[in-house]
Formats: sequence, C-alpha cells, structure tokens
Amino acid sequence: MPEQKDELQKRMNQYTEEDIKRVKIGITTMDGVLQGKYIHLRKLKTAAKSTGVFCDVVFGWDVNDRLYDDSTLFTGWHTGYPDAKIRIDFSTERRLRDENNIPFFIVDLVENDGKTMHPICPRCLLKRVLLKAKDMGFIVKLGFEFEFFVFDETPHTIREKNYQNLKSLTPGSFGYSVLRSSAISEHFNDFMDYFYGLGVEFDAVHCETGPAAWEASIVYDDALDSADKAIIFKTFSKVFFQKRNLMATFMAKWSMDCMASGCHVHQSLYDLKTRKPLFYEPEGYGNMSEIMKQYAAGQLKYMRPFLVMSAPTINSYTRLVKGAWAPTCATWGVDNRTAALRVIPGTEKSQRIEHRTPGADGNPYLVAASIIAAGLLGIEQKLALEEETKGNIYQAQDNLPKDRLLPSNLRDSYRIFASSKEANDWFGEKFVKHYTSTRDWEVREYEGYVTDWQMKRYFEII
Repeated sequence: MPEQKDELQKRMNQYTEEDIKRVKIGITTMDGVLQGKYIHLRKLKTAAKSTGVFCDVVFGWDVNDRLYDDSTLFTGWHTGYPDAKIRIDFSTERRLRDENNIPFFIVDLVENDGKTMHPICPRCLLKRVLLKAKDMGFIVKLGFEFEFFVFDETPHTIREKNYQNLKSLTPGSFGYSVLRSSAISEHFNDFMDYFYGLGVEFDAVHCETGPAAWEASIVYDDALDSADKAIIFKTFSKVFFQKRNLMATFMAKWSMDCMASGCHVHQSLYDLKTRKPLFYEPEGYGNMSEIMKQYAAGQLKYMRPFLVMSAPTINSYTRLVKGAWAPTCATWGVDNRTAALRVIPGTEKSQRIEHRTPGADGNPYLVAASIIAAGLLGIEQKLALEEETKGNIYQAQDNLPKDRLLPSNLRDSYRIFASSKEANDWFGEKFVKHYTSTRDWEVREYEGYVTDWQMKRYFEII
C-alpha cells in the first residue's frame, strides 16, 4: 500500500526532525491494565511494515504479575511464554509532553499471520462487536464517566501503612463543592490541561461525595476511540497524580465508609449511511424510538449473563449493593439513578442511555463490548421493552423475578457468563474460556488468603 508507506516515511522524517529517538507502546490486558515498553525508532519502522512482538506473558499473569496456572490454556509454562505478534495502531498516536514529547501508541494482539485479530485481545473484541454493529447498519457512540478517589500518599507509603489509615487529598464529603475545587484549583486545572494534551477532553470534572472523590466525564466519541480515551484516562490519571506524590484509585469500593466508584457509560446509535441519530422519537415515551427501546431491552436481558465483563474483580461486588448508587438488578427508568439503565430524554443529538452497572475497576474495552453486544442483541431479536420500574428500585427489587437480580459475587458471575450461549456466540468460545479461567483464578487467589476481617472475627473467639 503506497499511501501507508508514504505516511510511515513522513512520520519517520518528522520524528527525526524533532530528534525523537524512541516511542512508547501499550497493550491492554484482561484486567484493563495498560502494559508496554519503549522501543527504538528502528524497531517502530520494522513493526509498522509488518508486526512487532510482545512477550505473551502479559496475557498469562494477573494484576500482581502472578502467573496463571495452566487452566488458562492460552499461555503458560506449557507454552514457554513465547513472543506474541502485535500490530501498532498509528491512529492512536499521542504525545507524552512530560517525556520530551515522545509518541505513545496503543497496540493490538494479532494472530501469527500478522493480520487476524486475536480472539482474546480485549481491544480486538470490541472491534469485532463494532464490525457486527456496522453490518447491522449502525455507528455506536459512547461517553465514559469515571468516579475515583485521590490520596496524599505514594506507592511507598501505602505499602508501609499496609493500606490502612490512608490520608485523603482533602477531608470530608464535599460533592460538587466549589470550595474544594477552588481551594485545590491548581490540581483540577493541571489535571484537565494534562489530558487535553493527551487528546482526552472532558464535559465536566467535579468533586464527588466522599473524601477527595472526583468525577470526570469524557466527551463522547465513536465507541473505539471512546474506549481508547478511557484506557488512557485510567492509566495516565495514576501517572499524573504519582508524579505529584499523590495517588488515585479506581477500585470499585476502597472503604466501607465511602461511596463506591462507578464507570457510567452514555451510549447512542447512529445510522451508518445517513449519520443520523436513531434513539430520538419526540412522540415516544421518554422520547424513545423503537430502536432505542429494543436496544435497552437487550441490555436488560443480557445484563446478568454479561455482568462479569463490567464487574471483573472480587471488589466489584461490594459496590453492587442496595443504597450504593449502583444497580443490584436489571431495570430501567427515565432519569432514575437507582435504575441500571437511566434513559436520558433530550434532543435528537442528546437522547441517550446511561448504563450505570460498570464499576470504575472495569476494563473499558470489555465494558464497551459487553453492553454494546447486549443492546445489538435486543435489536437483532426485536425485543420488547418491559414496563419502566419507577421510584426507589432498591425497594422495588424484592418483587422482581430472580433472573433480573444481578449476581452478588465473582464466582456466580463468571459461571453464568461461561454458560451463556450468546456470550460464546458474540465474544467467541476462546475468549469466554480464557476470560472465565482468569476470573476463576482471581477467586481462588482471594480464597487462599487470610484477611484482616477473618483475623478480627475469629482470632480470639472461635
């Protein structure tokens, strides 16, 4: 492809003129961790012409670099942890201003032919779901909204304190506080400017409820670009704060004394040919079109079996409890924040669904793939949208069918996912098997440790 070669040469010439000697690349693991390395421009040029390589152990270990056992099958001691082929997505280039402006790229895991998307790569999974959307005549647009907490701690101090008695950047619950955001305005403004330099713009950033709780709403975009921005946001938020001897956490719930942290996803569909929004019908209830109703119905039907892709950790399920501003059952409501799906009536361009189930700990690619697939299934199956659940849904859920209740723990969640025909059909048997085995590992790791709760409860009295 002459155009691609010309673009590559143009890019290389630009880097040479800027005296750039290296770039950084990153690939997203099952847990939504961006792992990468610096590479010389020479290697970048070689990778651009065909593929690069990355040790496949990044898909063979957990968040603490502990190797999965052979139950994951994809890689392990039985394979020798070989190099896997990667393809650099040059459209994802961002400049790291605090690293002498070097380029950063997101890469995909590919099959040995160097072209085929790999079945277990999270970003490739989202790409495959979006290809199905395209085949159905749709463009999907998303906007991610993250809640997180900021601490006056460093990676050393949190370990020295054994993660106890951590000092928040600011004290008290100051949701939407102008006082707090003004008193530390240098942090807020530097934060927003930092991400503007990374191509991530915000609709809003504000204080949330809880000590040093923040919320950032990323401007909506096409689904893949939006997920890319979300993974950049999660990783480089931590970078931003750690460079200032502070820390951010995206745990779903870091303390029983504080509110949980969600990842609310705003979504809408557009017609592929006309680029016209498809969710708006001014005469419909809540301004909902028939396509929007079917899309919402699919998300309700498959919320339970696909949940583990939005709630991937042991900690995720401490958030999905009554009264935590997080859903506990598959319901919908017009502008109702106790519902799993919040239908937001608006204009043709602003009409959307806010999916409130995912936690801040979710992998943005898997979150997006799962909720989009569920919505498209609703359209494909022409599902009818059930009646809206109004008022306090935490109270109403006791009268709902059991198949509408969300799993309350990771083990139940991944088992329901593994047995789902639709999960295997849409995400592929290889992905389902590998992802399920990694979640099973997570449960077994948790169950093999003595916790502080167990010590306090049993040490003396039992």
